[in-house]
Amino acid sequence: MEKLMIEQTDDSPFIILDKEQNRFEISGKSLPEDVIEFYLPVMNWLRNYKNDPSGKTEFHFKLIYFNTASSKLILDILMILEEIRETGNEVAVKWYSMPGDEDMREAGEEYSEMINLPFEYMTYEI
Repeated sequence: MEKLMIEQTDDSPFIILDKEQNRFEISGKSLPEDVIEFYLPVMNWLRNYKNDPSGKTEFHFKLIYFNTASSKLILDILMILEEIRETGNEVAVKWYSMPGDEDMREAGEEYSEMINLPFEYMTYEI
């Protein structure tokens, strides 16, 4: 399965989905003009990945900011990860926020209440 890599811009996050290297990450700001179009390749990749996932998937969210439209797509990503877990595969979410960024931490906590996945909360600095 080919990796998917999308370079970061001022309005869109860096994304890497690489089964071979077991690297799954979304980082930066997510406020693309057309959220559905931007995340379409991500959703398609994850749907394909769901058919033959790694035994362990650790997905890293290192978002500085995301808008309301992006929040729905993040939930969709988490739902696919939940489906992968339901088939007996190990899936974990690492949710990063900058020190003192309670809003981003709380966003992760809200997602964890909606999705049946283990979340681990981490801090990082740019």
